[in-house]
Amino acid sequence: MEVLTTEAEAVPRTARRGPGAPAGTPRTGGVRRAVWVGAFLSPALALVAVLLVVPFAVTAYRSLFDDNGISARFVGLANYGALVTDPDFGRSLLNTLMWVAGTLVLPVLLGLVLAVLTHSVRWGAVARTAVVIPYALSGSATALLWTFLLKSDGAVNQSLHAVGLGGWQHDWLLHWPLNTIVMIVVTTWQSTGASLILFLIGLQTIPVETLEAARIDGAQGVQLFLRVIVPQLRPMTVVVVGMSIVNSLKTFDIVWLLTQGGPGTASETLALTMYRETFTLDRYGYGAAVSVVLTAVVVAASWLYLRRQVQPQRGGAA
Repeated sequence: MEVLTTEAEAVPRTARRGPGAPAGTPRTGGVRRAVWVGAFLSPALALVAVLLVVPFAVTAYRSLFDDNGISARFVGLANYGALVTDPDFGRSLLNTLMWVAGTLVLPVLLGLVLAVLTHSVRWGAVARTAVVIPYALSGSATALLWTFLLKSDGAVNQSLHAVGLGGWQHDWLLHWPLNTIVMIVVTTWQSTGASLILFLIGLQTIPVETLEAARIDGAQGVQLFLRVIVPQLRPMTVVVVGMSIVNSLKTFDIVWLLTQGGPGTASETLALTMYRETFTLDRYGYGAAVSVVLTAVVVAASWLYLRRQVQPQRGGAA
């Protein structure tokens, strides 16, 4: 009996447990890790909840009321129904889509091309500085400068008249869609510097050996750019395009300072419509509904883009 007892005690406890018995130590370690992760994430999650989730929930709740700031009457989804039939909202949505398309094509593409062209040349730093300086200006300063240039008797029209091109003169900020296109160009002038900086950072991460090998294989010029450089810049491109989408969807300052959404409401974006309905017309419920729609558009556009970009990488990794 003493021999049997000694042998049984010599067998480890983990070996004596059945196959379905829980492993105490690994589970305890997993719980501890989960607790530590939760402890580190909780401040950030609380901040997001306080600054984003709770205000959005309050806004969504307020959009269910006909609220003029003095009295509020529950109307359910009537504000959203009014949005569908509101021509001003339709024009605002169209302008916002124009901003998305314009700021994706112009600042992102120009930033990429300028970063590649100035990356390894002597005068590159000077050229990059000239492009980046407008990005350091505030929206107010940018709008003041371009108002001086684009008003009916501004510098652009006077210069065209002086060189004999008076037929090209326009009221640049008074007619839609010309005013929206012009404001997209203004934003391009200001924001291309940010795209250039980010793409320049991405170019510095491309191994020199990769480019040398591509040149040895005969890749030059456009072929080197499209088949070697652009694929290597994909992670940075995801960041730049994602930022451009979000910024274009919430465009406000340039439009407000250059045209105030005019003439009438012709050049308004969703952000400007939300501001006008809420703070100018005191239609807080309707403005909240516009805000909810804008938030939904921003989240949906960002999620669809990031999902489309991340999935191929996961598939390739698998």
